Amino acid sequence: MSDELDPLVRDLVEWLAKEPRSYREVMEAWRTSCPRLTVWEEALDRDFLERRVVEGQAFVFVTDRGETFLRASRRVIP
Repeated sequence: MSDELDPLVRDLVEWLAKEPRSYREVMEAWRTSCPRLTVWEEALDRDFLERRVVEGQAFVFVTDRGETFLRASRRVIP
């Protein structure tokens, strides 16, 4: 199934690579995407994303592994 999710995972990681976003913003933006939670969980399982608390607020960042995934997908990281 992970190969089927690759395009959606790539879209999520690419969107987050542009700038770290709050966890809340990520969940709101992906609320209408189907299957949002599967894509989110897949990206976390692959260690492409990490959640960090900054000044008391949860943010989502792309990891080095996520950036490598984007480069391997021939997508430009801003």
